[in-house]
Amino acid sequence: MIWIAFTLLAAFAQAWRNALQSQLSQHASVASVTLARFIVAGPLAAAYLWALYQLFPAPILQPNWVFVSYVLGASLMQILATALMVVLFKQNNYAVGAGLAKSEALVAAILGVLFFGSTLSGLGWLGVLIGSIAVMLLSGVSLRRFNAKTALLGIACGTAFALTSLWVREASLAAQLPFPHSAAWVLLMVLLSQTLILAIYLCWKEPISWQKLWQHRKLTSSISICSCVGSIGWFSAMSLQHVAYVKTLGQIEVFFTIAIATLWLKQPTKRRDTVGLVLIALAAVLVMLT
Repeated sequence: MIWIAFTLLAAFAQAWRNALQSQLSQHASVASVTLARFIVAGPLAAAYLWALYQLFPAPILQPNWVFVSYVLGASLMQILATALMVVLFKQNNYAVGAGLAKSEALVAAILGVLFFGSTLSGLGWLGVLIGSIAVMLLSGVSLRRFNAKTALLGIACGTAFALTSLWVREASLAAQLPFPHSAAWVLLMVLLSQTLILAIYLCWKEPISWQKLWQHRKLTSSISICSCVGSIGWFSAMSLQHVAYVKTLGQIEVFFTIAIATLWLKQPTKRRDTVGLVLIALAAVLVMLT
């Protein structure tokens, strides 16, 4: 059950990363805020992989085309997902933006069953559905306040994150290495690919964005550190368990998200948050029982 501990670690780190990204998004472009997630995380992931090999010797990765294709696909999809998340932050408040992106759990369950050979139990499906309903409540989704653009952005963001997670799991399996080395290799390769892609883009399209990142270097570094810790948790958990279960339990992040939004960002919560949090707790219990 170590995947549960990794998921809780990831959820806590990701809540802080999202909060910090929402702050940086007030001063920098979508692309530069997205790069902030990866720019320092690569060296940290390399150090984590080196430490693993020092403590637990294992074979070195022998890349194959399946591994490389899944890594590149996950890298590009996570860049897209993060960019969409930043766009959501610019349109709504922090809690709403983070909540809408959490549709990824249900999307990952559906795509996993249809295309990746995943099998979920009845209890597992119930947990995923309850978690999705809870996220919708917390995101303030209602027919009266329905905003088609925001809803489409949220679904697109959740789908991109779901595909990222599914491809990360497939890459870990294709690495043909013991746990946790497989997850650590995927993490390092994904981060290096993302950093290279975004760095080239900024140099080409937004060279002034480097100045913004330097001006806010403490915030940028904090985002990258939280991102790396969160990714270690997510990648490790998803190499051990179905993505839908990991992401449903990961909705515990909303507890941290609302606490940060209320106590740190000074954004008020609403009455329906209590119902949503209870449903998320129920969904998490069902997934853990599964």
